[in-house]
Amino acid sequence: MQWTLVIPLKPLARAKSRLSDTAADALRPGLALAFAQDTVAAALASPAVGDVAVVTDDALAARELIALGARIIPDEPRAGLNAALAHGAATVRARRPESAVAALNADVPALRPLELARVLDAAAEFPRAFLPDAAAIGTTLLAAAKGQELRPAFGTDSRARHRASGAVELGLAGVDSVRQDVDTGEDLRAALALGVGPRTAVATAGLLIRGQ
Repeated sequence: MQWTLVIPLKPLARAKSRLSDTAADALRPGLALAFAQDTVAAALASPAVGDVAVVTDDALAARELIALGARIIPDEPRAGLNAALAHGAATVRARRPESAVAALNADVPALRPLELARVLDAAAEFPRAFLPDAAAIGTTLLAAAKGQELRPAFGTDSRARHRASGAVELGLAGVDSVRQDVDTGEDLRAALALGVGPRTAVATAGLLIRGQ
């Protein structure tokens, strides 16, 4: 099965506020863009992924992600993460009603294409399925098979909310790169330990120097 991934990305100027203890205000937009670029590049390299649609209104991010091969869906609802994801999934399905659709966070810069393929292959066994994040509180990926609504419930305690919605929790081992999103400095250190993509490596080089 080939999946369409829907990746939401808020305007870079407002992204990654929880990294304020690690990166100055002027640096966080660049970090958010690097995370998204490495996430999209790895996703497009996964054998389970047919295409990637990024929901964003950020002009710079749109330009950079189109260059990687993503297509851009404007965030017309402008009503938060779940509304953006529902809109993105609906736009994808309007063009290809039988698409299998999965929502993926834009901040998994250590993402490995083959690990993502394992997650998506496992998700294909269920109408809806999700992968909890490394903290086991949130969600990094929510998948909806052909004919199933995505019904995203990201945000605080999204692991519990997705489970309550009837989505099957995927208990796969060995997919740490898909689970490791980056919201805090601790998350970033964990992602760096896994091995991040080239753009994140460049964007964080100065942070590492200052932290030595």
